[in-house]
Amino acid sequence: MIPYGRQIISDEDIRAVEAVLRSDYLTQGPAVPAFEKAVASRVDAAHAIAVNSATSALHIACLALDLGPGDLLWTSPITFVASANCGRYCGADVDFVDINPDTFNICPDALEAKLDEAARTGKLPKVIVAVHMCGQSPDMVKISELARAHSIRIIEDASHAIGAEYMGAPVGNCAHSDITVFSFHPVKIITTAEGGMALTNDAGLAARMDRLRSHGITRDPALMTHAPDGPWYYQQLELGWNYRMTEMQAALGLSQMDQLDTFIARRRSLADAYDTALEGLPLFRPERQAGAASSWHLYIIRLHDFVRHRSTFEALRADGIGVNLHYIPVHLQPYYRDQGFTLGDFPTSEEYYSRAISIPLHAGLTDQEQAQVVAALKKALVG
Repeated sequence: MIPYGRQIISDEDIRAVEAVLRSDYLTQGPAVPAFEKAVASRVDAAHAIAVNSATSALHIACLALDLGPGDLLWTSPITFVASANCGRYCGADVDFVDINPDTFNICPDALEAKLDEAARTGKLPKVIVAVHMCGQSPDMVKISELARAHSIRIIEDASHAIGAEYMGAPVGNCAHSDITVFSFHPVKIITTAEGGMALTNDAGLAARMDRLRSHGITRDPALMTHAPDGPWYYQQLELGWNYRMTEMQAALGLSQMDQLDTFIARRRSLADAYDTALEGLPLFRPERQAGAASSWHLYIIRLHDFVRHRSTFEALRADGIGVNLHYIPVHLQPYYRDQGFTLGDFPTSEEYYSRAISIPLHAGLTDQEQAQVVAALKKALVG
């Protein structure tokens, strides 16, 4: 089976992890700060907070922005559930903004209309989570402009998008947001096995996220309620979590950063090849947004004939092509249906779901394997 995505682990990666295993620190050592510095430097962000998953990063990002009960978080229905769940973890309510049918990201026009209505009814969100679907940035200039007009905070869920660019600058620089989140899951652009990172240019947000990832504890006397009892002293200032990244994960991530440009170049080359090879088939190829250079975490096709969606998916799997579907609209999950959402609430997202298939795309995909994918698609669609 040719998988839709997978990690590449080099001998250098293995040696980096082995060196940590032979060192004095398996956690809370020098590798995590080094990895944070490497990512922050790469994306031109002032601060980086490494954690054990992108879900954890989204959670502490929401907490740092003081999202809580009585507040609203808006995000896209076409995303992994974590983009919405982070709001629920904080006790906030969640709503969605329908997608642009070509980019699969939040539609700025739909956002503008929904914000206008929310302003009239007094139900504006406190936080918008703008997902970078497939590795392509949404229209962050417009989203930021709309959000700032209503004093709404922005989190970029760029879990798919390390190595991507927007308006000639790296995704992650937080030029149009308060916080950006990356994922380092094995199917993402680089991996730390499990892992994530929150980036920000706000020192206060960074300090709070740093505290929240480690039980809400500080050893900084300036933040304590009274002078330390001694050099051993620490205080828990708020309720936090154990979301720390291990030294082994960070060492792997730091080594993988050396390969990021190679991974991105290969993914872009494969995407270009798919664009050419799939021309003329009864499907829609992914659109490329002006001003955005995708990192190509995913290559998603949409079938012209939605009636053949399942049969095509199953035919590809039967032919050894490990296709997947990203994603089931979040508002149609049973948990969110229980919150009052129903079929028909976000029609563009639902239409997307009825036609979308993620075909294999990862830096380790060979030209021969890509040719097999294309041949299987042609067989399934035109015989």
